[in-house]
Amino acid sequence: MPGPLEGVVIVDLSRVVAGPQATMALADLGARVIKVEQPGTGDETRGWGPPFAGADQVSTYYLSINRNKESITLDLKSDEGKDTLARLVRHADVLVENFRTGVLDRLGFPVGRLHELNPRLIVLSITGFGHDGPEGGRPGYDAIMQGEAGIMSVTGPPGTPSKVGLSIADILAAGNATSGVLAALYERTRTGRGSVVRTSLLASVVGAHMYQGTRWTVAGEVPESVGNDHPTIAPYGTFRCKDGQIQIGVANQNLWRRFAPLVELDADDPRYATIPDRSANRAELTADIERVLAGDTREAWLERLNGAGVPAGSIRSIDEVYTWEQTRSQGLVIEVEHPTLGRIELPGPPLRFDGAEPRVHTAPPLLGEHTDAVLAWLDEQDAAERRDPTKQQDVAEQQDLAGQRDVAERRDPAEQQDVAEQQDPARQQDVAVRLDAAGERDGEEQGRGQ
Repeated sequence: MPGPLEGVVIVDLSRVVAGPQATMALADLGARVIKVEQPGTGDETRGWGPPFAGADQVSTYYLSINRNKESITLDLKSDEGKDTLARLVRHADVLVENFRTGVLDRLGFPVGRLHELNPRLIVLSITGFGHDGPEGGRPGYDAIMQGEAGIMSVTGPPGTPSKVGLSIADILAAGNATSGVLAALYERTRTGRGSVVRTSLLASVVGAHMYQGTRWTVAGEVPESVGNDHPTIAPYGTFRCKDGQIQIGVANQNLWRRFAPLVELDADDPRYATIPDRSANRAELTADIERVLAGDTREAWLERLNGAGVPAGSIRSIDEVYTWEQTRSQGLVIEVEHPTLGRIELPGPPLRFDGAEPRVHTAPPLLGEHTDAVLAWLDEQDAAERRDPTKQQDVAEQQDLAGQRDVAERRDPAEQQDVAEQQDPARQQDVAVRLDAAGERDGEEQGRGQ
């Protein structure tokens, strides 16, 4: 089944995690993603392991973030590679890159040229620390950013800064990048032109600080790590039972009143009566709870807690998650046919659409697997343009419009606005509405003056 982004073509120059994770999400939604890789080596993650799979030593890391894509190889430092990239840009809707700041410019493809080639192109740029600012040029991998952007300071046992066991900075950046591209595609339906979307690992982590951020910005409190406990709510965390640990989350007063009797506590005990009381007496509360939980098994307690509507859960290992029937029922495990590994299972996409049949997924591509097919497609697109004068005219008009915008940007702000509004029918209508409204207001004010 085609997805909602069917017909959208994405040129993916990104490598490692954040960019490929974003383009995989867009591919899951139906976009055609053409992954451009360096001949001979390709994406760095092709060499990341162990574990590797099969006789050809395929990286399981690479397999995790590159499904539903095509791979071509281009030497972007060669004239031929640059020419092919220019052709791809002309026929694409989105270009994705996560080079260090300035690399794309040095390759001969600054934003201005990209929009000369294709004024409708959306450019997504993902960096480590941001594309500008005093440290904008720094390289930034996930582990570095978890430290720099504060995740490690609020993770792990007290006094022991710890890294999250997933590439969480990359994943957050990928989510922001995906939503930015979707917003830009929608904006293009109104304006007819592409835009530049920028995000970074730093911005994505800071944007996810939530209450930990406002503890400092508003309350002046520096958050510290508290292990598996919630920093402000109790009981909310990991608790020991007779045969192991479970997670319990009592996040409000209604839940507290359901939970307290189950663990033989008085809901109105002044030590624990309110969220601030329970947080202040966290250690004593935990001891009282675990004293009762020790009398029975995890399975028995989960049954009681779930029966009472108190959020609680197991602590599953990764293998348990993928064999769990609930995981599989949600389409979170998919099968694909890999060119060398055969039938394999991969983590599946997190979105589903009511009424849509599950799509058929394709395996992460071999290096350069689709080079010939993509080049043939480019030849077809170029030939179609040459045969159809209206397409040539559209391209010329788009390029001319891009040039006019460049000129407008060099004028003073008032003139820039005038040019933009003249070129954009939607904005022309907005201007007309504003003029009409202004005329009505002038008439009303004159009437009141009389």
